[in-house]
Amino acid sequence: MRIDLHTHSTASDGTLTPGELVTAAAAAGLDVIAVTDHDTTAGWEAALAAAPPGLSVVLGAELSCRWSGVEPAISLHLLAYLFDPHSAPLATELARLRHARLHRAERIVERLRADGIDVTWSEVLGYANGGTVGRPHLAQALVRRGLVANTAEAFRPEWLGERYRLPKEELDVFEALRLVRAAGGVAVFAHPRATRRGRIVPDELIASLAAEGLFGLEADHPDHSPAERAHVRALAADLGLAVTGSSDFHGTHKTTRLAEFTTDPEVYERLLAAASPA
Repeated sequence: MRIDLHTHSTASDGTLTPGELVTAAAAAGLDVIAVTDHDTTAGWEAALAAAPPGLSVVLGAELSCRWSGVEPAISLHLLAYLFDPHSAPLATELARLRHARLHRAERIVERLRADGIDVTWSEVLGYANGGTVGRPHLAQALVRRGLVANTAEAFRPEWLGERYRLPKEELDVFEALRLVRAAGGVAVFAHPRATRRGRIVPDELIASLAAEGLFGLEADHPDHSPAERAHVRALAADLGLAVTGSSDFHGTHKTTRLAEFTTDPEVYERLLAAASPA
């Protein structure tokens, strides 16, 4: 059984629609795929409706979180699975994050235009195509203008990586974990040791999250080096946490392939058993 527990569709910042994503998953030989768009459940219904026979779809979301134990705070992501999307406290927070993300992207467009860069808000909204607007959609506009060669170049410091980057609204990670669990869901810390992404949290924070009900750590991820994967596996063993693997697939926004990393079937069965949606 091949299981990929972290993918994105056009409901957030992927390039495949939810229907195209599940079709591609089946073509890649997957048996299970999790749809985990950023701070939204908008792709769930379409993914379920389009799933080919033999493919199981795990419904989830990747939550934008922060840890304020240091200054400045560190951003991190929780993968939330199998939660009740109608849980009002969690749904309200996700809606707030999406609204803030929209406003942030609009402000970035204003900054680009103030520097004479001809990127329009309507264009960026068009790339998002109704999904949660994010920096990859801004990157598309820069690529189309010929200002950068690809999305990776758009995320360099002179562009969206620093000069035109603005802070985003995030959930306190402990509050996010509490909301997911209260909604019957299961939470996994996404790419916790990916130093190539920037600052990472200390192991002591992960131990505290484990004590509050964190289910697992995403060890096998394209942004983890072999040493980082080994560190996460050892930490998970020490804390009694599950270990997951996934592609973090975004379509053409990244070079990562579906099923580049996968999750052990035994861990998947434990994840299903741990969820208790209303």
